[in-house]
Amino acid sequence: MSAPLLQTIGLKKYFKTGKGTLHAVDDVNFTIEKGKTLGVVGESGCGKTTLGRSILRLTEPTEGQILFNGEDVTHVTGKKMHEFRKNAQIIFQDPSSSLNPRMSVGQLIAEPIRVMKTISGNKAIDERVFELMNIVGLDERFYVSYPHELDGGRRQRIGVARALALDPQFIVCDEPVSALDVSIQAQILNLLMDLQDTMGLTYMFITHDLSVVKHISDDIAVMYLGQCIEKAPTDELFEKPLHPYTQALLAAIPVPNLKNRSIESTIKGEISSPIDPKPGCRFATRCPFAKPECTGKELELKEVSPGHFVKCVMFQ
Repeated sequence: MSAPLLQTIGLKKYFKTGKGTLHAVDDVNFTIEKGKTLGVVGESGCGKTTLGRSILRLTEPTEGQILFNGEDVTHVTGKKMHEFRKNAQIIFQDPSSSLNPRMSVGQLIAEPIRVMKTISGNKAIDERVFELMNIVGLDERFYVSYPHELDGGRRQRIGVARALALDPQFIVCDEPVSALDVSIQAQILNLLMDLQDTMGLTYMFITHDLSVVKHISDDIAVMYLGQCIEKAPTDELFEKPLHPYTQALLAAIPVPNLKNRSIESTIKGEISSPIDPKPGCRFATRCPFAKPECTGKELELKEVSPGHFVKCVMFQ
């Protein structure tokens, strides 16, 4: 087993609101090994994106620790923060809104290099930009084009090139294919996997699409209302999901054969409020197997088999 590149310990991110404290990320613990991909899945509003942004410190965590290559980067500043910024990058969900429409493709890809001053001289920077365009599959003729002149797939390739510009070790992929057509999704996913193989990249892949996460991830963490409720190797999670919420998510995956499809979802009702949640399982109000002991006290994420963790009263 390779050493973990990234580890979170009790990571929390709370937001003050007029109605109380919103627990966007609440006591999340996991590790990602070098060269591996951790998929993070869950419904909209479960805290996936906030978790990714907190790890990169685009949003400052409320509590907890972020260890990168064994070093605590939770509160680093100055040169250490500069180094962390180079090593940890992000690919945003929607390339239409994450790219400056007033900058050309060449300017957009060169921007991280110029800001971080990793290469000096316009000629050297241009050479690096053309190299990155070639790596992500963008023809050199698009160097002077603007984002609105390109389709969604090419725009997202610009986002990938920007993330690669500083030679990072770790990339948060925040639903990088959800805004794309299905055929283009496969191209971007294959590109990310090829880059991982050739460059030894480590990914945290955030998505709500379980079919996508199965294709790219080594391990999967399932989130619900700010908490990680199950984490396991990908194959094991799909073959033996333990938490009722995970089981319901997998049951909801569309299948080509309608005869084998469950007509009625096991999840009932709306997701409850993440503002000042009460102790206990946050899925209990929607769980078909809920018991009185599910509420009243916090549950721990317990390892029930090697590498398979679950937060459920049935396994405490």
